[in-house]
Amino acid sequence: METQQVTPTIWMLKFAVGQAYALRLPDGWSLVDTGLPGHAEQVLAALRRLDGTGCADLRDIVLTHSHLDHVGSAADLAAATGATVLAGAADAPVIRGEVPEPPPVLEDWEVPLWDAVHANMPDLPPPGPCPVDRELADGDTLDWGQEVRVVHVPGHTAGSIALHLPRTGVLFTGDTIANVEQLMPGVFNVDRAQVLAAFHRQAALEVETACFGHGAPLVGGAGEALRAVARQLGGPAT
Repeated sequence: METQQVTPTIWMLKFAVGQAYALRLPDGWSLVDTGLPGHAEQVLAALRRLDGTGCADLRDIVLTHSHLDHVGSAADLAAATGATVLAGAADAPVIRGEVPEPPPVLEDWEVPLWDAVHANMPDLPPPGPCPVDRELADGDTLDWGQEVRVVHVPGHTAGSIALHLPRTGVLFTGDTIANVEQLMPGVFNVDRAQVLAAFHRQAALEVETACFGHGAPLVGGAGEALRAVARQLGGPAT
């Protein structure tokens, strides 16, 4: 697992597949996603190193959606730290292990990409069910020393959420938007039309820094970059 600083208070935790983000709070840390299964100790070690005190005071874990590469280490991290786990209401039953993960509806051009991704997936232990302490809905807010607004952006999964920090202009998109070779709507979706609508909705926000589930973050001018792609996609005006 690699660690890369994005802003003075945000670090990207990069895994063999996908990534998560650690945010320094006034009184500890929050995580946006937790990466692949079996990485809890590495994540905690990274937080202790970044904190500089040998302490990993993890307060919140927000899961942008229910896929393996985002929730994989959530249960272990919550058990180790007592952190509160939060997720979109429609994905919470999947994360808790109450219902199976709905499969994506692949576009023809996504099939070889899907096969390639899964061929390269490391051999990892399956994640256990993870409790969800708070189910999030559109418009909910969190207090991380600044307001965090929950944006319900279904399409990648039914309960996908983004997090918008208006004061600092930061957006966490989960997998609804990717920056792999180019900035684009996410792939492997349950409803591609909803993902396109989710892209437009996020492009309309005031954003300077965008942090994606896959691909390098955009630091500075992210909102305009998103709006430029939204114009190319057509559809709702942004």
